[in-house]
Amino acid sequence: MCEQLAQRPALSVTVSLAGRTAAPAKMAVAVRTGGFGGAAGLAAYLAEQRIDLLIDATHPYAAIISANAAAAAAHAKVRILALRRPPWVAQAGDRWTEVADMREAVRALGATPRRVFLALGRKDLTPFETAPQHHYVIRSVDPVTPPLALPHAEYITARGPFGESEERALLQTNRIDIVVAKNSGGDATQGKIAAARALGLAVIMPRRPPLPDVPAAARVADVLAALDHADPAALRGV
Repeated sequence: MCEQLAQRPALSVTVSLAGRTAAPAKMAVAVRTGGFGGAAGLAAYLAEQRIDLLIDATHPYAAIISANAAAAAAHAKVRILALRRPPWVAQAGDRWTEVADMREAVRALGATPRRVFLALGRKDLTPFETAPQHHYVIRSVDPVTPPLALPHAEYITARGPFGESEERALLQTNRIDIVVAKNSGGDATQGKIAAARALGLAVIMPRRPPLPDVPAAARVADVLAALDHADPAALRGV
């Protein structure tokens, strides 16, 4: 989306990153990093920078950020549009167990020791310390520091996207019994889900959290189409 927006000289575009990734991917537009101080801080920023449109393109599990974005846009009277990837839908051969949250995901692993692949963000990993009987293979963009208080944990630092064949090799090499992953939607991280299906592995999948009721688009193309139908004179800062 940034690459597409960068090709529109009439727009002044800024991407805001939370700052949780040490080496984020390069962007084709201006970048700011760090929080705003909640909804009030974001509303103040929108007013100060004379922003005309706020695009909420956060991860579908980033409920707090999305809630703050909706509240800030309402307070600052700024138009908002959310880019929300549709969730994956179970196919024949999928063995999904949907759970409410990470703590329930830990319980769903059971008492019998298993080899578990955790494809989660670093902030989601702590609950698994309560189930030290399992052997964990943990993949993250940045190193998990400090390491988890687990006797059997291996760490992989890598940035996607990962294809199905690559994910299948990882699961087989590490003799994985079960995968824990979020239903992120999109193509970039679907490889592990397809690989688990092909290998007949179970997947524990925390449900998506409820998100604010704001105008939303499912694809980048839909966001661009919405911009095309907007009044150019009323749309400068995005």
